Amino acid sequence: MDTLSYKTISAKPADIQKEWVLVDAEGQTLGRLASKVAKILRGKYKPNFTPHVDCGDNVIVVNAEKIQMTGNKWNDKTYLRYTGYPGGQRATSALSLLDKHPERIIEKSVKGMLPKNKLGADLFRNLKVYAGAAHGQEAQKPKAINLNDYK
Repeated sequence: MDTLSYKTISAKPADIQKEWVLVDAEGQTLGRLASKVAKILRGKYKPNFTPHVDCGDNVIVVNAEKIQMTGNKWNDKTYLRYTGYPGGQRATSALSLLDKHPERIIEKSVKGMLPKNKLGADLFRNLKVYAGAAHGQEAQKPKAINLNDYK
């Protein structure tokens, strides 16, 4: 009996075609932007996605200071960090973090959506976030995409 048999193809690091992608964060909602960027970093939009291999693209996010949040999150959302000393837990609101380091808001939200292992650390290195419209990766010729086209 002649039946069709399909083999699961596991992508190897040498077979991966990585691209540079430019994303404009102006007017985008933080969580929706971060989840789509995490999927692009992971490579889930590609047909040869393999869970244990870095098959995603390099992502450049510009205009990080023009990100949007819904509701009262600008005042209510807190970011915690620990200095390493007893009683050294510090909290920062999203509004004050936006004033000091606007790119860290996007970095923290995307990092939380990546795997918590060595692969996630490697994927996070493929993300570049800039507060303004200028970025330092013109030599890589990034392809500008519209995140509203992705699910």
